[in-house]
Amino acid sequence: MGAYILRRLLLMIPTLLGIMIINFALIQFVPGGPVEQVLAQLQGEGDAFANIAGGGDGAGAQQFENDSGYLGARGLPPEFIAELERQFGFDKPPLERFLNMMWDYLRFDFGESYFRSISVVDLVLEKMPVSITLGLWSTVLAYLISIPLGVRKAVRDGSNFDTWTSGVVIVAYAIPGFLFAILLLVLFAGGSYWKIFPLRGLTSPGFDDLSLIGKALDYLWHITLPVAASTISAFAGLTLLTKNSFLDEIRKQYVVTAKAKGLTERRVLYGHVFRNAMLIVISGFPALFVSVFFGGSLIIETIFSLDGLGRLGFEAAVNRDYPVMFGTLFTFSLIGLVMGLITDLTYIWVDPRIDFESREA
Repeated sequence: MGAYILRRLLLMIPTLLGIMIINFALIQFVPGGPVEQVLAQLQGEGDAFANIAGGGDGAGAQQFENDSGYLGARGLPPEFIAELERQFGFDKPPLERFLNMMWDYLRFDFGESYFRSISVVDLVLEKMPVSITLGLWSTVLAYLISIPLGVRKAVRDGSNFDTWTSGVVIVAYAIPGFLFAILLLVLFAGGSYWKIFPLRGLTSPGFDDLSLIGKALDYLWHITLPVAASTISAFAGLTLLTKNSFLDEIRKQYVVTAKAKGLTERRVLYGHVFRNAMLIVISGFPALFVSVFFGGSLIIETIFSLDGLGRLGFEAAVNRDYPVMFGTLFTFSLIGLVMGLITDLTYIWVDPRIDFESREA
């Protein structure tokens, strides 16, 4: 097993390098870089993207290809533009910039944000509590609900319970997360009906003055709606996955043999079927966690006015804040690869018969 883990860790290096190369290469062809953003603001033209689209005086692409190569640079001294390029590091060739960036990232030095005068690590740590709240609680809640419900649906397949719960699950799966979030705000956050839960934030004013129990209750009170909105689609898909996995195992010959030997249904279900059926459910954990933790957080954070990693990544992409963009991309990609390795180790924990080393041999 040690050799397998070592191979997986070594394979992460070219995978991570490939992700960074592709994204860095794509960024070189995207207009509206940080230098152009600054020049557009200095010229009072607002966002550089509006001008790239051909707005204003209609010059569009011709204005983009002016003497200095930057939109909005007319009337500014070339020395000033050259100094901006030097500050952002664009006075160096792309290959040199990429190699320098990767060398820093190998030492977990992600630099400073272009526009916030704060290190990328500090910025991510500042936004992390919101994303941890949404990702961790949503994933745990989805598994705690979906696995028992899926098992019960499999055992009672075709019953009235299975029918009406399937209807609920399908409806929940069909509702987009942002629509469910808006519905929760309208119903329970003072939108049009009841004002039971707060509208925004993770804590109330005066949170530091509360007792330990008071802080815990206040925290749970604030996260109820955003976590519920994040959980709805994950819970639905995971429930159906669990049911189908258990149904597939229940119909196999070894289950019939175990029942013929006189084992109780509970012993067969949780002593034999559960271990095999849970493999496919566990395999979906990294994708579910990463999608809720990073992918689905932007919309939920925006609706509930939460300042997390989702909004940080979106704002960095809009502002072309490259250190934040690539620093978070490197970190999130590394987390995703590590989660894949943890999934394989969990396979072995659930079913010791699995041996990845013998399969590779």
